[in-house]
Order: sequence, then C-alpha cells, then structure tokens
Amino acid sequence: MTASARLQELGVTLPEVARPLASYVPAVRTGNLVFTAGQLPMQAGKLAATGKVGVQVSPEQADALARISALNALAAIHSLVGIDAVTRVVKLVGFVASAPGFHGQPGVVNGASELLCEVFGDNGAHARSAVGVSELPLDAPVEIELVVEVG
Repeated sequence: MTASARLQELGVTLPEVARPLASYVPAVRTGNLVFTAGQLPMQAGKLAATGKVGVQVSPEQADALARISALNALAAIHSLVGIDAVTRVVKLVGFVASAPGFHGQPGVVNGASELLCEVFGDNGAHARSAVGVSELPLDAPVEIELVVEVG
C-alpha cells in the first residue's frame, strides 16, 4: 500500500507546508535522501500550543504535538518529492522544550515515531534521538526533523 493510500485510510490529510521562520527551505534532497528542516506543531499558520513540557504542556499533549510536527515534516517531503517516493524513514530527531526535572522526552517523541510506523509500516521504523532543550522557536513545546530515503 502506498503512503498516500495509507494516509487516506487513516483519515489523515497532509497540511500545507509550514512557512519557514527564517532563511531556509522546508526540505532538501541530496542523492536518495531528503532532510527536513525542524518542523514545529503548526496548524493553519499558528502553533497548536506553547510552553514547556512538564509545566504548561502535559506529556500527553506533547505526544500529540509531536505527531502534528511529524505531519508537517511529511508535508515538506511531499512538496519536494511526493510522499509515495519515500522508501524508508531513516532518522527522526525530536527536540522537547522541557521543564526542569522533566525526563520523558522519549515518550513525547513517540507521537512522531508512531505516526511514521502507521504510515510506512516496517519501512517507518527508524533511528531516533529525543533531546530535551530549554527553549525552542516561538516557545514551541516540540520540534521534529526527519531524514528519509527516496526511490
């Protein structure tokens, strides 16, 4: 099943590509790899939530925000090469704006990882980093980057 067919089956529509906040492009292809810029949980041009995970944002909310960020990364990939060109998800990097003492970054980033496996099946399994940070752009709670292989 193609990724676009799987998205349709899941009832998921890729959003419009989030507009860059500065001087960069949403995704770049080199050879058979596509790298995305960091994607925030933007919906309709606005952040879906702001604040630190563990204070203003619950881990459960952050998990959902990571999923939104991953959808934005897939939208960036789709705009460059088409979602059905993806043959494998190689790496996901998740940044979590964390309150002092919050150590649940892997659980938060699972929101993005699980989406990728839902869309790409076994080819969605990937290497991953889940990093706690003190601040993200626009006071976003999460930011996701992807590297995918394309055919």
